[in-house]
Amino acid sequence: MFALFGNPVAQSRSPLMHNAAYRAMGLPARYEAFQVKNPNEAVRMIREENIRGASVTIPFKTTLITLLDEVDEDARIIGAVNTIRNLGGRLEGFNTDWIGLTRSLAGRMEIKGKRFAVLGAGGAARAAVFGIAREGGIPVVFCRNQETGKTLSRDLGCPALPLSRLDAVTAHCLVNATPVGMAPGVGETPLTGIGPGRFDWVMDMIYNPLRTKLLEDAAAAGCGVISGLSMFVHQGAEQIRIWTGMEPPVDIMTHTVREDLIRRSKMRSVKEKKNRDKGYAEY
Repeated sequence: MFALFGNPVAQSRSPLMHNAAYRAMGLPARYEAFQVKNPNEAVRMIREENIRGASVTIPFKTTLITLLDEVDEDARIIGAVNTIRNLGGRLEGFNTDWIGLTRSLAGRMEIKGKRFAVLGAGGAARAAVFGIAREGGIPVVFCRNQETGKTLSRDLGCPALPLSRLDAVTAHCLVNATPVGMAPGVGETPLTGIGPGRFDWVMDMIYNPLRTKLLEDAAAAGCGVISGLSMFVHQGAEQIRIWTGMEPPVDIMTHTVREDLIRRSKMRSVKEKKNRDKGYAEY
């Protein structure tokens, strides 16, 4: 058994993606999502239910790290884990978010020597900063919480500036590492007014919805856009490698999640149209 722990988890497509992968691999395995109140509850369930591997999502990526028996060097430097391996009751922590991010970026652009503006200072942002720097890029963090930003800057050696400073910044790529715009908050955006020429590329680490408001605004401003789908698939694929030692079916994982997100987007559009029509009728 494999599992996802976080709060919330209802929007996650991880169970869909992982279970499709295990079926294709011929593994008698299942993956379930659990919403928990705190990281201690997640660790207790992993031990008691003998869960072989677990994914960790918002808001426990940084707090859960201290509860593990061993932490991979990359995850220790990042200060966040998104992956746990259970070896006979010994819990090991890893971070595959940075791997997913760099593989996604590398498929569209050159990272080395390029300047990246990273929105946020949480676990996802820490993974983004680590991965970009590891590949030779130049990350600069912009965030609202200055205390969190200072901690990130101290731990990873990356400048952390107030979000208000972003208005005067240009960069090769903007990376959203906040949950703003994630389902069910579709239509929200962490940044308004993306002017032409400010960013060559905009990447949103959010994959659900497939096309966030941030990416829509970026495309309208003439930026190249990168959805979080590729990152999501690659970080999940790396988890499967860690847990099973086998090569996962990346194409099947990508197709499964993309088709589901497209279907959900169409359903949202139909629902919104019905709501508008109902409003007109009432008027």
